[in-house]
Amino acid sequence: MSKITKIEIITRPEMLDKLKAAMNSIRITGMTVSQVYGCGLSSGHKEIYRGHEVAVTLVPKIKVEIVVCDIPVERVVETAKKICCTGHIGDGKIFVYTIDNAIRIRAGEEGPEAISDRLDDLKIVNKIAAEAADEQ
Repeated sequence: MSKITKIEIITRPEMLDKLKAAMNSIRITGMTVSQVYGCGLSSGHKEIYRGHEVAVTLVPKIKVEIVVCDIPVERVVETAKKICCTGHIGDGKIFVYTIDNAIRIRAGEEGPEAISDRLDDLKIVNKIAAEAADEQ
């Protein structure tokens, strides 16, 4: 059985579109994106809210979660580093986890098959996309 790995990228919200495009270019077709808040060395900033100064200690970030088995983890990490690095505090972090198992709920597949794109599924997605384009 192939090794399943989860890569978690926490970075600036404005990096999302570039990061998604870069991941698609290396054949990453699935990801989960969440809006999160955090603090680290950049402990926040002060803002004026309704005339009062307020300390904002949690900074908005995005968390992108990607699970891979066929695409080398190093390629995903290097691509993310290249896209997200501005050289300034607050660029974010990348975490890499080993996954014991994955299960595709609909089909009951387990292991690498559960996260791999299925040809039948791609045909369905392409058909739906074509129908949506025809309606417009």
